Amino acid sequence: MLRGLGGAVVALPFLETFAPKKAKAGGATTPRYAIFVRQGNGVCQETDEPERYWPSAGPGALNQSTLAADTGRALSVLAPYAAKLNFVKGLDFGFPGNGCGHSGGGNQVLTAATVSEDPAGNESLSTGESIDNRIARELGAPGAQEPLTLYVGRKNGYLDEVLSYRNGYELRAAENNPYNVYVDLFGLSNQEPEELERLRSRRLSVNDLVREEMQTLLSRGDLSSKDRQRLDRHFTAIRDLEIGLTCGLPDSDVADLEAIQASISDDAFFERVCEMQMELIALSMACGVRRAATLQLGNGNDQTQYRIDGVVQKSFHKISHRIDSDGAEGPPIPDADILHHKIDKLLLGKFRYLLDRLEEVELADGTLLDYGVTVMTNDLGNKYHSYSDVPFILAGGAQGFLRTGQFVDAGGVTHEKILNTIGAAVGCVNGAGGPLDDFGDPSLEGGLLDAIVA
Repeated sequence: MLRGLGGAVVALPFLETFAPKKAKAGGATTPRYAIFVRQGNGVCQETDEPERYWPSAGPGALNQSTLAADTGRALSVLAPYAAKLNFVKGLDFGFPGNGCGHSGGGNQVLTAATVSEDPAGNESLSTGESIDNRIARELGAPGAQEPLTLYVGRKNGYLDEVLSYRNGYELRAAENNPYNVYVDLFGLSNQEPEELERLRSRRLSVNDLVREEMQTLLSRGDLSSKDRQRLDRHFTAIRDLEIGLTCGLPDSDVADLEAIQASISDDAFFERVCEMQMELIALSMACGVRRAATLQLGNGNDQTQYRIDGVVQKSFHKISHRIDSDGAEGPPIPDADILHHKIDKLLLGKFRYLLDRLEEVELADGTLLDYGVTVMTNDLGNKYHSYSDVPFILAGGAQGFLRTGQFVDAGGVTHEKILNTIGAAVGCVNGAGGPLDDFGDPSLEGGLLDAIVA
């Protein structure tokens, strides 16, 4: 940690120079982590429409060139990371919803717990904690035992956050303003608003506030050249993020840019806000200040109007229904299945952006991506609000705990098995001290998903 003016804090990335020599070879000093990115409204997998999600070749080993050539399938977007991925289909939620398919799916996706009887409908809640909370609670350092809980898009009050639970019935609020996340992560939340405004107007960086300690660190003769490069990338990443946060988004047609925090609910800024949230997640994991994070893309039934092929489309929720309605009846939306497929690819492209940020951080034995598990999932299986075949895409092997580079069909097991596997991969244990295998509702079978365990 570097501490500077007014309590500003810059948590540093893993530096090999200061690692215990006995741990350096295995890279064991860098904590394992889990990140969960949630898409809503299901994906374009086989129902009464052509399959457009899973690889054409079917379950088996993933090959980068074959996956890249499979452009009719959404997961082709992730081809560069084929060797570090697990595609897992055949996972089902264990319990029915209660009056709202979107809410009931969101209640279960990270909890594997039952859905409340009261409240019901769009206000239904999970009866158990979520896996991100379990990881942070069990593994987080003192003062960092809350997961990072983020959101992209507007909130309308009907069905907003659905993912992260401190405990049964205790849904955690998610932050959709990257600037607020930044201020909190860098210890600036105790600054007066007027002082923060002065920092913005003077174009100062949090780096400037800790410059004296930074220079002392960089002047050390025992700092390796690789660590100097890591620090340079780290400080540059912080500054680049700040420029986007405090100076607005670049637009060649607009001279007077609008600050990003005024645009967090504007669908036109959805993709850039998503990238900023992902940059903050990557920074927090690189510095070890969080062990778990969630990022919810869109509200509970994702009403975002995405720009596809240069055109702002109907809301994603309506497209997922295939009709111009949020209910059961309405005029058909032309080529809605193709639009849904293209939204799947767009959001997987954002997930790839996160993987790129994690892959940039080089550590003692691989990259930051290799040290944790980064997950893309959904709270529905397909357009029919199904709780079957809910997709889970995992990147990273958690320092060798997971076998990667494969597409697995789990065969219809309940999904607590993959939540157990992720929790165990990053270091969570059961009551007897063995790898976590009993997360979720006690009525479920439990155990790990052996097909992806190394």
